[in-house]
Amino acid sequence: MRFVVCGEALIDMLLANEVSPAESLWTALAGGGPMNTAVALRRLDQDVQFLGRLGGDAFGGQIKNYLETNGVGLDLAVRTTEPTSLAVVSLDDEGKAQYTFHFDGTSNFGWSRQEFPALGDDDWLHFGSIGAVVGRGVKPLLDFVASTDAAVSYDINIRPTVQPDRAAYYGTVMDLMAAVGSGGGIVKASDDDINWLVNDEDPLSYAETWVTEHGLSLFIVTLGPDGAVAVKPDGRQIRVPGQHVDLVDTVGAGDTFMAGFLAAYADDPLHLEAALSRGAAAAALVCGRKGANPPTTTELETFLAG
Repeated sequence: MRFVVCGEALIDMLLANEVSPAESLWTALAGGGPMNTAVALRRLDQDVQFLGRLGGDAFGGQIKNYLETNGVGLDLAVRTTEPTSLAVVSLDDEGKAQYTFHFDGTSNFGWSRQEFPALGDDDWLHFGSIGAVVGRGVKPLLDFVASTDAAVSYDINIRPTVQPDRAAYYGTVMDLMAAVGSGGGIVKASDDDINWLVNDEDPLSYAETWVTEHGLSLFIVTLGPDGAVAVKPDGRQIRVPGQHVDLVDTVGAGDTFMAGFLAAYADDPLHLEAALSRGAAAAALVCGRKGANPPTTTELETFLAG
């Protein structure tokens, strides 16, 4: 199985030190939800290609080097002359990340039809996050997802600041969900994602509706420290608890959950609960570290062994 992860790669700017009231030092980290998932899958010993549009500036070079250092393939990546997207990360008192994005004219959102490769039924396409809902590349991406022969998974990963129009955001997500469902794919969202998208606080009831309405094989809802639930088309729910760690921050938690889940599920779909548990454990480990620093297979196995 080859994983092809499609979406944005950007630079996360995290505050490193406040020198004075007028001056601060920031750390520039390679990030972006899909890129984090690609790196996390590779650290879990999976064959991974990153399908993204890389900037032509120094930050783009940093991202390229980071992916290559982690063993992620770039055969399908598109090199552009555009600048790299930036995300300024703010952490609240509990370490939960919030993002302010600088995207205008940057590399991630200019997809054209000819930039997407033909994938086979031995590939697994994973995509989602901001690049799926912003810019002129949304329609080409939608067509690519709907027509591919690969297995497909989609991480909704809502970012309200990039599209504050809830109705427009909802419409795009429903279109993408339908494209994923046309091949019986998998959709994942956090409870916060669904609550914002529908302006309600009952995420599982929406997951139950969408899994049948769109023909999905699974809808996975992550619940932060409380674990995750997979909703099946027949209405069954498979729930796993969260894993306790001393929280540093939540950067990359959902991205890493999906990597932990996919690495196990694609290999053995009959053991859904075990795959969910590996996803929850991988996410917990990244929450105990600064930034999106996903675990290796050895680290995950050691953590699960207690």
